Amino acid sequence: MRVVVTGASGNIGSATLRELTAEGRHDVVAVARRRPELPAGAEEAGSVTWRPADVGTDDLDPVLEGADAVVHLAWKFQPTHQPQETWHTNAVGTRRLLAAVRRQRVPAVVCSSSVAAYSPADHDDPVDEGWATDGSSAAAYCREKAYNERVLDAFEASTPDTRVVRIRPAFVFQRSAASEQRRIFGGALLRPWMLERRLIPALPVPRGLRLQAVHAEDVARGFVAAVERDVSGAFNLAADDLLRREELGGIVGAPTVEVPPRLVSGALELGWLAHLLPVPGSLADALLAVPVMASDRARTELGWQPRHTAADAVEAFLTGAARSAGSGMPPLHP
Repeated sequence: MRVVVTGASGNIGSATLRELTAEGRHDVVAVARRRPELPAGAEEAGSVTWRPADVGTDDLDPVLEGADAVVHLAWKFQPTHQPQETWHTNAVGTRRLLAAVRRQRVPAVVCSSSVAAYSPADHDDPVDEGWATDGSSAAAYCREKAYNERVLDAFEASTPDTRVVRIRPAFVFQRSAASEQRRIFGGALLRPWMLERRLIPALPVPRGLRLQAVHAEDVARGFVAAVERDVSGAFNLAADDLLRREELGGIVGAPTVEVPPRLVSGALELGWLAHLLPVPGSLADALLAVPVMASDRARTELGWQPRHTAADAVEAFLTGAARSAGSGMPPLHP
């Protein structure tokens, strides 16, 4: 199959490229705003063709021509202080891509959504894909994910000849994306050495936090299964274990301190308003409000089973961030 992947150089995108091209399974057109630096002849020898393009501005029809499937992963998390910029890529870019999919009559499109697209839950009972998707907080990330769910609803209703899949993963980690995620969420103040576990005296944990995570390799296998199988609709992806205060303390190897959620979100908001921190307090609100997801449908219809635990995924982030891990992909540079 000829598969076009937007956002191919990012966290999920890089893992999806590896999975799609394993054993020469598919020919891939990798789309990203910044082309990675490749050794001479590397592209010609492989099954990946890189096409520099911005989904928010560039003509996407030539990129999608002849595609059997599109995996849409292009996304901007930052700059959170310039919401018009993230909206242009995340919302406008998705609409533009889907319009090109319709014009080019691509048979299948698989879009990355998120647990953050779900409406808040005040319980820990796992929810399936039928839970409302109005966003888990006022954070721009959540609003844009929820908006794209509505865009996909409209596209699915008006384009019956295209198979539409939306993947809703939990928080996604891998070692090679750790430095990027440290920059996104911690900014310049969070230095790699601060994440050395032997230097962490205690771990503050907001009261009521329960965290689902999933390794990027497992998410990539879910995306590829959605490309290869005749399925449609939404699929939750999360590892089996649920991380609470005790489990997080065990991963870090430090005692934990329970802190009031409003103190955490308030401190983040003040730091964000002062341009000292890169994420607003509303993102902490989202973290505490997202529902616990059930991944039964992915197991049944995609044949998906996580090979890594949530603890493994968080461990990959912590060890990678502390050691400035990264890759040659531009967003993932250490």
